[in-house]
Amino acid sequence: MIRHLALFSGSIALLCTASFLLGLNGCGSGNGSLGSGSNKIQHVVIIFQENRTPDNLFQGLCISPYGSPSACSTSPSATQYNIQTSNWLNNQSSGGVTQPGVLDLGTAGSSPDNYDLNHAHSAFLAMCDMNTSSNKCAMDGAAGVTVTCTSGAANCPPTNPQYMYVNPADVQPYLQMAQTYAFGDQMFQKNQGPSFPAHQFILSGTSAPATGSSYFVADNPAGVPAATANTNCTAPSGEYVDEINSTDPPGSDTETPIFPCLDHQTLTDLLDAANLSWRYYAPSLGSLWTAPAAINHMCEPSPAPPNATACSGPDFTASSPKVVLNQSQSSAQILSDIAGNHLQTVSWIIPDGDDSDHAKSNNGCGPSWVTSIVDAVGNSSYWPNTAIIITWDDWGGWYDHVGPQVINSYEYGFRVPIMVISPYIVKAGYISHVTHNFGSILKFVESIFNLPSLGYADATSDDLSDFFNLSQSPAAFQNIMLPTDNATCQGDTNGASDPDDD
Repeated sequence: MIRHLALFSGSIALLCTASFLLGLNGCGSGNGSLGSGSNKIQHVVIIFQENRTPDNLFQGLCISPYGSPSACSTSPSATQYNIQTSNWLNNQSSGGVTQPGVLDLGTAGSSPDNYDLNHAHSAFLAMCDMNTSSNKCAMDGAAGVTVTCTSGAANCPPTNPQYMYVNPADVQPYLQMAQTYAFGDQMFQKNQGPSFPAHQFILSGTSAPATGSSYFVADNPAGVPAATANTNCTAPSGEYVDEINSTDPPGSDTETPIFPCLDHQTLTDLLDAANLSWRYYAPSLGSLWTAPAAINHMCEPSPAPPNATACSGPDFTASSPKVVLNQSQSSAQILSDIAGNHLQTVSWIIPDGDDSDHAKSNNGCGPSWVTSIVDAVGNSSYWPNTAIIITWDDWGGWYDHVGPQVINSYEYGFRVPIMVISPYIVKAGYISHVTHNFGSILKFVESIFNLPSLGYADATSDDLSDFFNLSQSPAAFQNIMLPTDNATCQGDTNGASDPDDD
């Protein structure tokens, strides 16, 4: 079994050198626009939350007293957020529009908001309502996204469940982060589907089942009961994920099943080859959010899949493993790593269900979780040399008015929020209107640490450089106010909960 794909990494490096000499674009990183000041950033923290759009989660930027109606527009100036506050498009409404309603962020328990929206590839096609002549989304089909209520939930679902935004009081820390540091309103997930492929894209820029494949894994695991609770390379026999041929016409939605154990190069391979440290904090081995466990050469499943019971690779089994499992607010190693001066060069931080912002499985603790990490970095010796990138893995089935600029068979999905927190933000409260995607985060890491390109989504993406001014002196950290439920969230001793990701 090839460990860390060192030979493959070297081959890509040679190809990228040749591309540079030939004057070609999109292969080599480290020649982006971040410039020589990139050595000021020595740590990158990637926080990957769940299932929200800007229109759904950040409506508070447009609502007093949290924000201002004048701060938002669907034709925004440089200092306005691209957020739609009324007349959300609905092709099943007689008037063609629906006025948005408000719901709680925390939807676990007996709340009437205790529902989830379909966010499979089929739901993308429904909400997009694509014009096959122009390959553009009308963005009026959210009402066609199906809904799942928790058994026994009262008054569920509410009217027009897809056309809701989160109560701003529930996400005040997120609003403060956006207004104090930087927010991007043209950030798109790089896949047209749910969490399993999205987490592959944030790790490696692709959900291809193997290097060189023309296919993308498109949806979450299925095929056996409770598939999402035990997936990846340790999945039982009979579990599968659907894949789509990228050479098919857009919207063809021809899916074929494969076992959910993939093998392609990841950003961790490039970091290992460069002797740069990394750590991936995740809820559990079998969670569909634990992307490294679905990569064969990282997991090294034992015994051979299907029905493997463990990942035997050193990333999982070393005395100080790079993949840290069973993470929750009450057992957050990321916080002890920061406090103990053990923050890695690159960190991926994946929440458990309670802290995830995922509909029907979160309990409102996402803002507490994210704020605790941001404040820990900000009040540590790491602040002057760290960039924190916060984004959400997919749109979750919620309405959003901005469609992707490019539609192909599977890549480029809907908008998700992104925030960047660093002492080198170009200016306080910066709003990026530049088009970004998950590949941009990988390209940023590659540019900062002079790594070769993976050749996937990173190769054709920007490097987030518009967020930064690396020639300036580091700005002082501005604390983010902890939410009122912080003590309850941090005192939760139920242990890491896996997603209820339908």
